[in-house]
Amino acid sequence: MPRLALERHIARTPVEGSPAEMREAFRRLALWPDLPAMPKQETLGGCPGRWFGEGRDAAVWLHGGGYVFGGSDTHAAAVTYLAEKMNARVYVPDLPLAPEASFAEIKAAARGVIDALNAPAVIGDSAGGHLALALVQEGVAMRRLAVLSPNTDHTGLSETRAAHSDSDLMNDDAQDHALAEMTFGADALVGPEVSLLGGDFSGAEHLFISVSLSEVLLDDGLLLARRAALCGCKVELHTTADMFHMWHLWPGPLTEARALLVRLAEFLRN
Repeated sequence: MPRLALERHIARTPVEGSPAEMREAFRRLALWPDLPAMPKQETLGGCPGRWFGEGRDAAVWLHGGGYVFGGSDTHAAAVTYLAEKMNARVYVPDLPLAPEASFAEIKAAARGVIDALNAPAVIGDSAGGHLALALVQEGVAMRRLAVLSPNTDHTGLSETRAAHSDSDLMNDDAQDHALAEMTFGADALVGPEVSLLGGDFSGAEHLFISVSLSEVLLDDGLLLARRAALCGCKVELHTTADMFHMWHLWPGPLTEARALLVRLAEFLRN
């Protein structure tokens, strides 16, 4: 029943319209069924954001949302649950958003946060996973990097972008491309800055990849696992059956979200 209620909520909360309308819709979508405790915003490395949890160790979570929406508030439930399981603090920067901000500005903000914490463990989901991987390819070393349903390729290598577009409640290939065009421009999508699979991931010593077997970005994650292994990374690939994109945002109603976040905490603690 909790999953059915969540699926109804997703179905009646489409993320569409102008960037401002998409941001508000995604916020309503993610902050269900209850608004979690929201720490005050702080600034780290020149970027505003929020700390979740307590402990000596620290990590950074680069939030998803296609670079156009999302923030520390939309990811509060997932990050709070993860921080508790890690017994650590997790910082979620409120990154500048496209199309108002360029990808270079988004990367600079994320890099400032990571540098301020001296290359901590990093988590990135969806576009946040793409962002973390792009930073690795630019020389930012990450001893432990976890990417959840990462967006890695727009060149047509994936078979699941089209095959799963009608069944993934939270994503489809057309919307994914539209968001990418808002960030990068249509002509750049097949270039190495956006489609990352031809690059070098060796800066991520230990890489955790999570995907659902029924989501649009399944192949994006599977292809990344192969490429990263060939680059010498130690790769942990975790798959979950019958889940939609970004299911980890709802640890309250979804046992699968809690299970993923527990596995992620174990990876980061080690």
